[in-house]
Amino acid sequence: MLSLAAYLHRLDPFLLELGGGFGIRWYGLSYLAGFVLAYFLIRRVTRVGISTLVPEQVADMVVAGAIGIFLGGRLGYALFYDRELFYTFSSSPPWWNLLAIHRGGMASHGGILGFIVAMFVFARRRGHSWGHLMDLGAFACPIGLGFGRVANFINGELYGRPCAPDFPLAVLFPRELVERSDADLQMLAPLLPPVPPSRQTGLEDQILRAIQEGNAQVIEAVTPLLTPRHPSQLYEALLEGLVVFLVLALIWTRPRRPLVVGGSFLAVYGVMRILAEFFREPDEGIALVMGLSRGQWLSIPLVAAGLVIALLAARRKVAPMGGWLKGQETSAAGAKR
Repeated sequence: MLSLAAYLHRLDPFLLELGGGFGIRWYGLSYLAGFVLAYFLIRRVTRVGISTLVPEQVADMVVAGAIGIFLGGRLGYALFYDRELFYTFSSSPPWWNLLAIHRGGMASHGGILGFIVAMFVFARRRGHSWGHLMDLGAFACPIGLGFGRVANFINGELYGRPCAPDFPLAVLFPRELVERSDADLQMLAPLLPPVPPSRQTGLEDQILRAIQEGNAQVIEAVTPLLTPRHPSQLYEALLEGLVVFLVLALIWTRPRRPLVVGGSFLAVYGVMRILAEFFREPDEGIALVMGLSRGQWLSIPLVAAGLVIALLAARRKVAPMGGWLKGQETSAAGAKR
């Protein structure tokens, strides 16, 4: 018998649904919140720390970084997890499945690579230190990552591995059912209420909608079919978001040589991602290799590269930059302009 501690996930991914799978989603709002906070964090460094970037240029940098993250995140997801997106199409907008971002599918590792490229281009065009821009982006990035993982939880996606039914944080994710068995879906179909033509969607979406709206019959039928799981999305929000940010904030309490913060981000984020993935259900169709998931294998090179970059950067004979605490000597090395 399931413990009452197992919470049935009923959160609606839409703040406002317009129909046809479109609307204002919490996932999109999480990205917006992340970029807004990134703007204010980076602006603070440019105002109280040592930086060649002036506050008036921060918005341009954030927009360039956002473009790189979106393109890299989507391409990375297709390359690392679902290559069929490159050559599959549908009869409804946006027709090419690679562009169907509203259906989900972003890879954080791809987003990091996209941001690196975007900052390289921005630095070359604006005459800034690429390493310093990487530090600024790395400092602000964990907050956005944390918001994104909370949005994953709201969506009920990327859920955790099975846990004990009486585990205090156990969650039942209905998306597990709709991704698992056509027979179970057909069994639930007679319990669904009539759907107006304007809200006609697939059977999977109708079941999720009925649960989100509190349909007692559907909930009663679904609950015994679900597995209590770790809310791994919230673990990732804590580890990849808050913990990584606090470590970087501690490192950057005073100016550092360019790429020390960026390298530290790669290393600390990689470690936190590896730890969090032990609680996350492996991606469907991607087998574990030597007990590690695809995300963990992709994070191992991040840790190694981050450590090497941070150590080499710390030994470079260049002026320190950055720092987010007030009282930094912004005139040092003539960097502020």
